[in-house]
Amino acid sequence: MIAMTLAEIAAATRGTLLLDGTHVSPDAVVSGLSTTDSREVEPGSIFFAKPGEVTDGHLFAPKAVEAGAALVVVDHPLELPVPQLLVEDTVAALGDLATEVVARVRALGLLKVVGITGSNGKTTTKNLLRAVLEQVGPTIAPRASFNNEVGAPVTMLQVTEETQFLVAEMGASGIGEIARLVRMARPDVGVVLKVGLAHAGEFGGIEKTLQAKTEMVTDLLESDVAVLNIDDPRVATMAGKTVARVLWFGLDERADVRATDVASDRRGTSFTLHLPPRDGGEGESRPVRFQVLGEHHVMNALAAAASAHVLDVDIDTIVAALQTVRTAERWRMEVLGSGEVTVINDAYNASPDSMSAALKTLAQIAEPEGRTVAVLGEMSELGEFSGEEHDRIGLLAVRLGIDQLVVVGPSARRMHITAINEGSWDGESLYFDTQDAAFDHLAGALRPGDTVLVKSSNSAGLRFLGDRLGEIFS
Repeated sequence: MIAMTLAEIAAATRGTLLLDGTHVSPDAVVSGLSTTDSREVEPGSIFFAKPGEVTDGHLFAPKAVEAGAALVVVDHPLELPVPQLLVEDTVAALGDLATEVVARVRALGLLKVVGITGSNGKTTTKNLLRAVLEQVGPTIAPRASFNNEVGAPVTMLQVTEETQFLVAEMGASGIGEIARLVRMARPDVGVVLKVGLAHAGEFGGIEKTLQAKTEMVTDLLESDVAVLNIDDPRVATMAGKTVARVLWFGLDERADVRATDVASDRRGTSFTLHLPPRDGGEGESRPVRFQVLGEHHVMNALAAAASAHVLDVDIDTIVAALQTVRTAERWRMEVLGSGEVTVINDAYNASPDSMSAALKTLAQIAEPEGRTVAVLGEMSELGEFSGEEHDRIGLLAVRLGIDQLVVVGPSARRMHITAINEGSWDGESLYFDTQDAAFDHLAGALRPGDTVLVKSSNSAGLRFLGDRLGEIFS
């Protein structure tokens, strides 16, 4: 974080400094890490005591102080030997401080901000874009999926006077949340990847999801750029909701940034990247050998390439960086195993779109003489769509000719029932209540040449099953 005095931090968060007994001046400077996790506190950090559903960050404030916190942000005073900042809402204060820090750094004229949202692909696109922009200058991007009202501002607070690029991943579970994050970061480039059924249950339907994702572009300025997926009809409607210049990406021939000659195998995906003219010149094309598994990740690569193009990164730098990325993220199309049995652990998140894409990838990349095995768990947060979408995935597995479907957990059982009803009654589909039962079966049943996909929402926890399978076949 940039250096700020305690008084400046208090003003930015509309808080009250409590300094009695600390012998610290309001002019004391703080520039350390900002966090809501006492385990991450380093000397000089700011600790935000965030209330939670299960516990309360105020209970961990003493540990934060022991670890060296220079300031503790609280919603009620505590007995602590360090300065405290008393605010009405510690999460809101976190956002207020992020807003101030980003604004101060932007005023220096170097920082450019990219905001990324979408029902699927945010984290992968963020990682790809970070890989590209790091070749050009100092870049800040979130770790893992730090994309909510806490994770996003924690990431924003990492910027310094030297930061050239901030990549802000922006997720939401309700209307107004992306708008708040956009107001914090004020993106120069707003990216929308896809509007699908992921979290539709939380939003209250697909139209509400569309409304929420549209918040990415509605506050962009005329000088900004909206990077939109031309292949998604819902995303395409956002062009009429923004005054920013629109740069389209996709497979459609009308896209400004597009891919042709897309082909997948077990080593990744090859395609030709096409970028539009710049400054009156001609458009450029380059072949790309993309190591991230799955054709669906080509769209994420295109979004990253489009964003980098807007930021004046040349095509050769873009392609070279894309080709260095081997894994989208931990537990996202992560290839494990020895080669005799290949395990694809893609169980960090799952929506109907990503589940379908992963199954299609499994069918595409299987060894000619090997079996395809899909180990599937629940797709969560689908609300009223849950039953029919689990049915649809069960049907798809059968119609793609997946050799063995293994369904894990009561919430996913409809996939198994649907597959049986579609004709998988001779052991092609199996159901297990628990991960341990599924593991015991798979450990004995898998054989050389098999390609195994493990896919579920994070809450179902099948990523750990994927890790166990990858370990025994390594």
